[in-house]
Amino acid sequence: MFVEGLEVLTRVGIHAHEHEAPQPVVIDARLGYRCTPAETSAHEWIDYERYCERLTRFLETKPHTRLLETLAVELALLSFREWDALDAVTLALHKPKIRPGTQRIGIELNWTRADYDIARSPG
Repeated sequence: MFVEGLEVLTRVGIHAHEHEAPQPVVIDARLGYRCTPAETSAHEWIDYERYCERLTRFLETKPHTRLLETLAVELALLSFREWDALDAVTLALHKPKIRPGTQRIGIELNWTRADYDIARSPG
């Protein structure tokens, strides 16, 4: 499953002017299943509308984050925590029109469920 160009206002950035107000962040997500999707069980498929709504709500209400990299990790953690069917996620985040002379500058994070398990294990 994929989502391309989900634009959400959120508080992110290291510069002083980026702390003043939310700014747009654009998200592209590729979501890989760990099982065969099944219509009979909500745990065995990913509802793309709910996925977009959940990411949007999270980003619009969270406190300021300094780095896009941190934001991507937080979105990956949220994704694995809320969708049992998810086995792998690739998240690309960028701020539109952040620098003259570029189409976009951003980050990409590739995680599997094993990465998620490691990230949430103590010590």
